[in-house]
Amino acid sequence: MTAKPNVLVIDDEMAILRFLKPALEANNYAMSSAGTVADGIRRIASESPDIVLLDLGLPDGDGKDVLRKAREWSDVPIIVLSARERENEKIEALDLGADDYVNKPFNIGELLARMRTALRHRMQRKAEVPVLHVGDLEIDSPRHRISRAGVDLKLTPKEFELISFLARHPGRVLTHRQILTAVWGPAHTEDTQYLRVYVGQLRQKIEAQPSDPTIILTEPGIGYRIAEN
Repeated sequence: MTAKPNVLVIDDEMAILRFLKPALEANNYAMSSAGTVADGIRRIASESPDIVLLDLGLPDGDGKDVLRKAREWSDVPIIVLSARERENEKIEALDLGADDYVNKPFNIGELLARMRTALRHRMQRKAEVPVLHVGDLEIDSPRHRISRAGVDLKLTPKEFELISFLARHPGRVLTHRQILTAVWGPAHTEDTQYLRVYVGQLRQKIEAQPSDPTIILTEPGIGYRIAEN
């Protein structure tokens, strides 16, 4: 049996949660919820939901704070649900990485259609690059394998997650915080020494000359970037 897609609803309005839960479950979704910015960010990191429905008016801050934090490490589809109708609010939310914006009150049929579209786009993105190449490295995410010049390399699961995350952003400087959040979660954003150890281990396994790396490049005081092909 195919697992039901998990929907995380970040909203403190009980009426909305009571309305959404039976509607989502009737359409073969599983639903969990969070009522604050802090809990929403924590649940995105810990639960890895398939899609997020996000209210902007939360008791401990603005829902856009969830967008800012989540987009540092996650590409989960996020649809904003909000009673705010100002155009600049929508633009800011979309600029911060929201996939869509639905005004309250909303029609459940329209919301479900927007959700299907967002999920379909995410699947298309994932299908576009199942295998990543960096120099003579080949990173096969679906099969969880990595090879150099055709020879398989043995990486730990966390090492594979780290190189995969870097490889999805070729040539882009990624900060220590971005990498730590994406690979280890929000609780480890200050563990830069931990990250250095893992990068050192990776270089020993993937670089021809680990002391003079050409794949994982250091940006002093900022983070790392992976070389472009």
